[in-house]
Amino acid sequence: MPSPNSQRDLFSSVPDAAPAAGPKRLGIGVDFGTSNSAVAIFDGERIQLVQLERNNVTMPSASYIDRQFQVCTGQEAIDSYIRNNMGRKVELGVEVLGEGRTSTGQTGGDGLPESASTDLIYGQAFVDSGEKGRLFRGVKRMLGRADVPRLMVFEKAFRLVALITPILVRIQQGAQALVSAQSPGAQADHACIGHPVNFEGKDAHHNEVALERLSEACQHAGFVDRQFYPEPLAAALSYMQANPHSSAKHLLAVDFGGGTLDLCVLRRDGLSFDVIAIHGVGLGGDHVDQALFRALLFPLLGKGEMWRRKGEDRQIETLFPFELYEDLILNWAVSYLLNQNQYTTPVQQCLEMGGEALPKFQRLYELIKQNQSYLVFQCIKDMKAKLSEQTEAVLDIPEIDVEITVTRAQFEEIIAGQLAQFEQAVTDTLTQAGLPAESIDVVVSTGGSSLIPAVRRSLDRVFPSKVVEHDPFTSVAAGLAIAEYQNRGARES
Repeated sequence: MPSPNSQRDLFSSVPDAAPAAGPKRLGIGVDFGTSNSAVAIFDGERIQLVQLERNNVTMPSASYIDRQFQVCTGQEAIDSYIRNNMGRKVELGVEVLGEGRTSTGQTGGDGLPESASTDLIYGQAFVDSGEKGRLFRGVKRMLGRADVPRLMVFEKAFRLVALITPILVRIQQGAQALVSAQSPGAQADHACIGHPVNFEGKDAHHNEVALERLSEACQHAGFVDRQFYPEPLAAALSYMQANPHSSAKHLLAVDFGGGTLDLCVLRRDGLSFDVIAIHGVGLGGDHVDQALFRALLFPLLGKGEMWRRKGEDRQIETLFPFELYEDLILNWAVSYLLNQNQYTTPVQQCLEMGGEALPKFQRLYELIKQNQSYLVFQCIKDMKAKLSEQTEAVLDIPEIDVEITVTRAQFEEIIAGQLAQFEQAVTDTLTQAGLPAESIDVVVSTGGSSLIPAVRRSLDRVFPSKVVEHDPFTSVAAGLAIAEYQNRGARES
């Protein structure tokens, strides 16, 4: 399996391969993204995108598993989750782990036989008996975590590979339909699969672990012949294919997506190129959304308020322990775990005490009991998208009685830390390339998060009149299809 750490050697210029004689040669590119996925076909002349959804060429990278362990993917997965689980009162019940005997039925010290009794042994209250299905989105962020081999889905443990395979099966089926239409009898059993420069994970071998898992899932999905190629290089390749007469010598590609920020610098020489720098960090749209959730909604949910409750001889007053709730609120897939007494009792005590903070704790209680974290994140994403086009937008969440106007200036102030990380990543990439910003001839900006105006302004300041927006949601898939057609990717070792 190729390692992303060796990409400067693996992905330097490779001569364009001429199509072999016989059946029509096609390159297939699979962009399995953190938030959304796309697949493209290249026949040597033109790119075609596979329509994965009814009205869209991209599909959410989501899978939904119901209690009968039936799986659906894409937008249908999200719709099923919303229909069956959101707004439903969550009640966690105790889980029976087994039985234990408290006595044996042997004769006791008084000469009388003891009654043999068996009691049930209970686990923690982690079972949501009313949950109709589990939604998995953003699993790509977990592929590099060797300490997370499986996730529980009801009473069964699912490998991460099993959770992403259905998404890749749907991608393969979509590719097969288009390939068959273009070249009857041809098989979509081959592809170039994209990957970030660095997957998320702290283990020294997290990139290798992630690629092994991704490769296995692709194999199960029907991609027998697999190449791998870094996502920022794919974006650059797509741009160069679309602009064959560009005279740019040094090209910087910036792919700012949902989960990662990936960059590369290429030195072009005619039709060939060398990779002189490649860099990636764990920063994406998901991190921006979490920053917005913290800044805009945490104060409306009770963060910073006092917790008053009755003691034995006096009233006790301390700061409400909101930090215990934060991670679970921000991780919507497991936020139902907040429905335990250790979390709900303090909120109920705050509700009983009333006061000016009462509306805040009512919101927190509704968020927990009605399983609304995912809905809140979708509202944040919608607001963020509007702020890319408008100078202000309304964050409207009637389910928890929130309606606030946010200006673009406020938005940019909230994400200042993420913007600083973005700018540092650009600087580090230039340092790795050994080039000043003035030597870059064109900057290819792609990925959904690249549409944030502050991100574009940041690039414009460093590279005035050199930034080109290039197919934010599909450039990587297109570049991967070109990479496979030209046999540029690294194959499994």
